[in-house]
Amino acid sequence: MSRYFTPTLASLEPYTPGEQRKMPDLVKLNANENPYPPSPAVADAVAGAVAGLRLYCDLTEADLCAAIGEAVGLPADHILCGNGSDENLLLAIRAFCDEQTPLAFADITYSFYPVLCQLMKVPAHILPVRQDFTLDLTAYYGLNETIVIANPNAPTSLLALVAEMEEVIRRNPDHIVIVDEAYVDFAGEGASCLPLVPKYDNLIVVRTFSKSRSLAGARLGFCAAQPALIADMNRIKFSYSPYNISSLNQAAGAAAMRDEAYFRDTVAKICRTRQDTTDALRKRGFTVLDSATNFLFAKPAEKPAKEIFEALRERGVLIRHFSAPRIDSWLRITIGTPEQMARFLQELDDILR
Repeated sequence: MSRYFTPTLASLEPYTPGEQRKMPDLVKLNANENPYPPSPAVADAVAGAVAGLRLYCDLTEADLCAAIGEAVGLPADHILCGNGSDENLLLAIRAFCDEQTPLAFADITYSFYPVLCQLMKVPAHILPVRQDFTLDLTAYYGLNETIVIANPNAPTSLLALVAEMEEVIRRNPDHIVIVDEAYVDFAGEGASCLPLVPKYDNLIVVRTFSKSRSLAGARLGFCAAQPALIADMNRIKFSYSPYNISSLNQAAGAAAMRDEAYFRDTVAKICRTRQDTTDALRKRGFTVLDSATNFLFAKPAEKPAKEIFEALRERGVLIRHFSAPRIDSWLRITIGTPEQMARFLQELDDILR
């Protein structure tokens, strides 16, 4: 830290993303990326947008918002795009939290939430998950605070039912509830809170293109809410980054959203591999939670989780281990292709011998 760094942020602990290691034959199962490439339509759309790069990108992201709206069944004025869903989270927390309005979230969840609280000087109200890692949503009733809930949750992979989520929204009518649905496309039909957006003026649903749409490298996300909330967040966006989505990424995102068949096929393949890998790990004595995501949260029976994580890394297989209390004996394993998961299991068997 330099002597010029502002003292007000001296205690800031930045978010730690999954390792981005470069080596031959690497099996990368540590960042919940999609193992399949984007829709072929994405490359064509990006190529078609190149000529327009001499101009500033569309401030309104009109075509992208229209494509998203068509896909999720909402008007385009209910959509706000972000430079990754992390920016949508930042915009929402900046708009609806302050020093007198805390942000409430689970103790075991996406670790970017406390970082944003530190960065923006927002008090954090942390609520513990149950012993089985499920969310105790009754604890969120009537909090009179802004709330963010990852559903499905990360890193636990567990899903709360829409009816349970709706009760939280209903019981906090005067405060914003943010539902972070980065992984919901892997949870099956009827798992999303998007259909609740027209009903509740205090609901924001955040989504990403990084997982099910194979665009992690593009940095693209969106949130859905009623137009008044979208206008509030746009006031923040236009105050620091009005051109937040490049022309290439707008074209890529619109093409990805419109190729519904490719999206459904890719998600189905990942879900099949998820079940196969779950079965394989349970046969090896692992405790594996019932995942509604593109990753597994698994606890080994024999060797310590950290030892397995480090041994796999030495063999060119990256997974995720967290040193945080309550989850330091667990591993998070992104679902790759069948070939990648076979390599993972082969290396794992050698380690367990």
